[in-house]
Amino acid sequence: MRLIVADCSIEYTGRLDTHLPRAIRLIMVKADGTVAVHADGRRVQPLNWMSSPNKILEEDSRWIVTNTKCEKLTIDFYEVLYKAEVEMGEEPGILKDGVESELQRLIAERVEILGKGMQLIRREHPTPIGPADLLCRDIEGNIVVVEIKRRGDIEGVEQLTRYLAQLRGDSRLNGLRGILAAQLIVPQAKVLAATREIECIEVDYDELRDIKSSDLKLF
Repeated sequence: MRLIVADCSIEYTGRLDTHLPRAIRLIMVKADGTVAVHADGRRVQPLNWMSSPNKILEEDSRWIVTNTKCEKLTIDFYEVLYKAEVEMGEEPGILKDGVESELQRLIAERVEILGKGMQLIRREHPTPIGPADLLCRDIEGNIVVVEIKRRGDIEGVEQLTRYLAQLRGDSRLNGLRGILAAQLIVPQAKVLAATREIECIEVDYDELRDIKSSDLKLF
């Protein structure tokens, strides 16, 4: 992990063009090549980011980050205030609380609730950045990566996006797609998921435990 605090400005071109004017920001470069730019505020998500795989061209006062999707992130440095490199070791993945662990088990046992003809391949499928909750195969033979949350928010979509990016290089995983399954999925997460072609499914925990409740909702 590389950490840089710098006075910088940033231009992004790709899905849309954005500009971040000159200010002091934190730039993180992860071991897999992901670049994320953060501000010192309440916002949890980065101001801008480029998921791996990336190429980083480092010049004296400028970085140019590009990928195969024709996206480009240009960072102009005016002053570097702090920089460090930290070896963080292997990521064990998120430890789920009791409800999420139980949701994973229940959905794995009743995986057809995620779609007619859905079949479970395995739980806790390994990726270089941690295990994906479920790996399934749908009725058309496509491979489906399922991320399970108690509350589905933007971070859940981002986490699933990272798993999909890591797994897309595996030629054995045909027609790879993602599903975010949760008891509740916030509207912002649904909007972001739609832009990533990720399906959102809300599940009823009590119903999964065979307690009468409302029907499964598909969005």
